[in-house]
Amino acid sequence: MTPDLPAIFTRLRAELPAATLAHLRNPGPSGQDSLLVAPACLVAVCQFLHDSADLDFDLLSNVTGVDWPDPALTDAVALPAEGSAAAVGGFLEVVYHLYSTSRRVGPLVLRARSVDRAEQVHIPSVVAVYRSAEYQEREIFDLFGVKFTGHPDLRRILMWDEFLDHPMRKDYLAPDDYQYEPTPHDAVLEKAKQHYPATSES
Repeated sequence: MTPDLPAIFTRLRAELPAATLAHLRNPGPSGQDSLLVAPACLVAVCQFLHDSADLDFDLLSNVTGVDWPDPALTDAVALPAEGSAAAVGGFLEVVYHLYSTSRRVGPLVLRARSVDRAEQVHIPSVVAVYRSAEYQEREIFDLFGVKFTGHPDLRRILMWDEFLDHPMRKDYLAPDDYQYEPTPHDAVLEKAKQHYPATSES
């Protein structure tokens, strides 16, 4: 069953008056609206949704990241507390899908944004509320570069420790040195040939 997002939004505003929230409308065919939550109150919002007996959003099924280098391409509105920094250089967004298994309701979609894509990329970890976020937050840290404050073990999970970039960023450029590709083919082979020109035979 689809959650009653307007009612949940009103409830959160009443129970957590200090929380900064916005109801994001989805103009697409799915019509799946979401709640944009300021990072400073993300954990409190998740805790309330989890603990309230009549809401009982006890399952965090999925956490993912989105890179928005150009905010003009998103339909997301700005939160009053965010200022205008994100409107200039883009931002990283973390998306959470919550379910109530007892009431068979979901997903309730939450979103949280970083201030920018470079230095202020911190979002609080929700592992203390939803243990299932532990590995998923590590994946977002690894691939997008979001730093989850309070995470118990924030380190790369897919790329090797010495890797310096974040492959899911939209401005990521794949290297032409595929030293870990044992059998390069197609486009990878062409890049490898340019990186390692054939030595002339004597």
